[in-house]
Amino acid sequence: MKVVLYLRFSSDKQNEQSIEGQKRICTEYCNRNDMNIVDCYIDRALSAAKNIEKREAFQKMIRDSEKGNFEAVVVYKLDRFARNRYDSATYKNKLKRNGVRVISATENISDNPEGIILESVLEGMAEFYSKELSQKVTRGMHETALKGNSCGGSIPLGYVIKNKKFVIDPVKAEIVVEAFKRYATGETIKEIAADFNARGLRTAKGVPFNKNSFSNMFKNERYIGIYKYKDIRIEGGIPAIIDEVTFNNVQQRMEMNKKAPARAKAKVNYLLSQKLFCGHCGELMTGEYGTSETGEKYYYYTCSGKRRLHNGCDKKAVQKEAIERIVAEEAVKLLEPEIIEMIADAAVRAAEEENNKDGILPELKRELTETKKSISNLLRLVERGSDSEALFSRLDELEKQKHEIDFRISKEETDKIHLDKEQIIWWLSKFANGDFNDETFRRIVLDMLVNSVTIWDEPDGEHKITITYNLTSMKAKTFNVRVWNTTVHQKR
Repeated sequence: MKVVLYLRFSSDKQNEQSIEGQKRICTEYCNRNDMNIVDCYIDRALSAAKNIEKREAFQKMIRDSEKGNFEAVVVYKLDRFARNRYDSATYKNKLKRNGVRVISATENISDNPEGIILESVLEGMAEFYSKELSQKVTRGMHETALKGNSCGGSIPLGYVIKNKKFVIDPVKAEIVVEAFKRYATGETIKEIAADFNARGLRTAKGVPFNKNSFSNMFKNERYIGIYKYKDIRIEGGIPAIIDEVTFNNVQQRMEMNKKAPARAKAKVNYLLSQKLFCGHCGELMTGEYGTSETGEKYYYYTCSGKRRLHNGCDKKAVQKEAIERIVAEEAVKLLEPEIIEMIADAAVRAAEEENNKDGILPELKRELTETKKSISNLLRLVERGSDSEALFSRLDELEKQKHEIDFRISKEETDKIHLDKEQIIWWLSKFANGDFNDETFRRIVLDMLVNSVTIWDEPDGEHKITITYNLTSMKAKTFNVRVWNTTVHQKR
């Protein structure tokens, strides 16, 4: 697994040495768990609870996660990632959408139970409403596409958008025509790219040409006038730049030159990562995959003690999909009305505690009080007849300072977590009837409700499973199951 490290220290309590300590412990953790560190992001002298947008390394890490170069972010402790639950849920969700998860090197399971529930509720509700909005947006885009209008996204080289329609850019279209003709008559992509770059020509994004620039260009049917958006295809929907004969010749040559691409490794989310433990030796069970003789991939969890530490553990591998579904189905059984209300109470209580934490807001309010006091003192001097230029200049400075503090207080107040208990109950009640075939649904269930899972192999081929839950009032549950292929038979 490819991972990156995120390290941070605050100037008030820590020093450069703490970064080295964090890095050493995170590196040791990665080595133990067969993780390949591909990068390290470090923010120095910045608090996780304040001005998260100013944590430059953090923001770069979030942006870089879109490139697919790493699968996880390893932190010393989860509070190194973010102390604010809203920020934590927001940014973890962004990473998850990019196939990246956050792992603590020193904590098996995250923070306190109510905090986990709050974060899961925030994330889950955001995801739910995002899907609702996405459906509405998709309907609007569909109508736009039927008219042959631009639905946004990148515009191919040679076109511009005017009044929502694709229009040929006569200057840049010549670059496209030249590229197609040169490739169709035998020149290589490498030769064409080198010549274009030497002449100072640029792609639609304004960057030098490379192999991918032409691969995307040569396959784009828009150049022969075909408008495409998802399942909508309109012949003659936009003006053509390339004739069909030249386009087809290019396709034939590309097909002849095409090399068999390496099989892309699909992103697989191991939903019980950092939660599933071996009952035989107590070590974490980690996600692995294998390939059968027919080339089919299969995914499972294996004991890290047995595989990497070679501690002699005899625990057999556990099928990924089966164990995740078993645990999710057991967890959802908990969502009875009284439990739903308990979870809603926990989330609201955690949100209130988060909002009441000592942070920047009390300091800003203190500054505002001092500033107002200073303004009042100067105004009394004016009322007594003082009218020096320095006095009025100082008054002007203080008024600007007061305005700035007011703005910052308003922003901090807006950033507070506002949760309505009834809204959470409604969402959880709807959520309780979710589709277990939907991986997003299973993930939210496991994140929100499950603290840890321990699994043993039984002599008769069954598995004994113990689930502990995030709500401390819920008792751990132990039961036996038999799993083979993708079928689960649970003993009643």
